[in-house]
Amino acid sequence: MHHTLRITEIFYSLQGETRTSGLPTVFVRLTGCPLRCQYCDSAYAFSGGEIMSLEAILERVAAYKPRYVCVTGGEPLAQLACQALLQRLCDAGYEVSLETSGALSIAEIDQRVSRVVDLKTPGSGEVGRNLYANIEHLSRNDQVKFVICSREDYDWAVSKLIEYRLDARAGEVLFSPSYGQIDLRALADWIVSDNLPVRLQLQLHKILWNDAPGH
Repeated sequence: MHHTLRITEIFYSLQGETRTSGLPTVFVRLTGCPLRCQYCDSAYAFSGGEIMSLEAILERVAAYKPRYVCVTGGEPLAQLACQALLQRLCDAGYEVSLETSGALSIAEIDQRVSRVVDLKTPGSGEVGRNLYANIEHLSRNDQVKFVICSREDYDWAVSKLIEYRLDARAGEVLFSPSYGQIDLRALADWIVSDNLPVRLQLQLHKILWNDAPGH
């Protein structure tokens, strides 16, 4: 089973988040997640999916002739073969990113992968699942993301930014508003007022396609 993965979908679209936002990207969405964040926008990936071999996944990805590939979920690292898939994608010459909840270890992930590590805020309902040991493994190729649900979440995220010097450890620190839960302009004003070394992240896919599956 280590040579197969359960896949919810593989599709080609614009990257809606992270430092490659707006760039055409193939998304490989793995099935399953051990977390239940209250704002989750991919609950359809919690179950179901199709068992695929690594070779079949690579063949599907190659058909799009992409430059960028994003492995996402669910929580991709919940499946053992995810690490092998990431390595194979890097070997194929793609620029590869991994979107992970931050609850599972990134220590063994191929260093060529840009690991987008979520630090769950109190407003997520899953703050207790953060694996802070992951911070030691961050490099300038990686990104740290906070989904902000409230002013309290913002203050908490700022405290973690300072405590762990995240802007010096990762290439990007992303503050993303929880869709429909916080005023975007307010979040922007807080970031500017505090002169934070972070990027305000908008979810382009929600602006363009209202977050429909397959986008």
